[in-house]
Amino acid sequence: MTKGNKYTPPKRDSEGFHCPHCGVYAHQRWFDAFIARGGYEYIERLKINICAKCKEYCVWYGDKMIYPVASSAPMPSPDTPEDVKEDFLEARNIVDLSPRASTALLRLALQKLMPHLDESGKDLNGNIANLVKKGLPKRIQEALDGVRVIGNNAVHPGNINLKDDITTAVTLFELLNMIVDVMIAQPKKVDEIYKKIPQGAKEAIEKRDSKKNLIMK
Repeated sequence: MTKGNKYTPPKRDSEGFHCPHCGVYAHQRWFDAFIARGGYEYIERLKINICAKCKEYCVWYGDKMIYPVASSAPMPSPDTPEDVKEDFLEARNIVDLSPRASTALLRLALQKLMPHLDESGKDLNGNIANLVKKGLPKRIQEALDGVRVIGNNAVHPGNINLKDDITTAVTLFELLNMIVDVMIAQPKKVDEIYKKIPQGAKEAIEKRDSKKNLIMK
């Protein structure tokens, strides 16, 4: 069962969502809770779900997940660099308590990502523009501008002025994952595929491309 790249947060009685334990979108089985007191007594409002993927369980009271601590944000892409992932996860842990602080941490994570993409991280607006030239979809740049992460309205030390709601924060989590996917994960996958091509075929491709370059000159 998949839902593409879109994150589906946990929701009570939902048939499927991204598990807070394994991070995978999976089917969820639901169970009522009982306590043994000379028999079985139903515990009102308490419910448990078990993930079909990792077999771990979550505990709900009413509509609120009380174990583990739930987050509205997606998990970081597996290809996220470790120093970036650290800020991403910290932002994820606090997004439901303080979307404003979470978004500020995510901008820091975005700046830390830039050197991994051969950009400085100092001029985020310029860095993102350069990434567009390298293949990042311009729509991602426009979306980052839309949530005021780059440009004149971005966060500066001592001046947090981003829109402080969950929707904006979750959007930024998703955009950061998209950048990692386009600029790191996809090229990595292409390299892995290219390595599987027989050497003779590679040489023929290189010879063909060199002829094209000579003709163009």
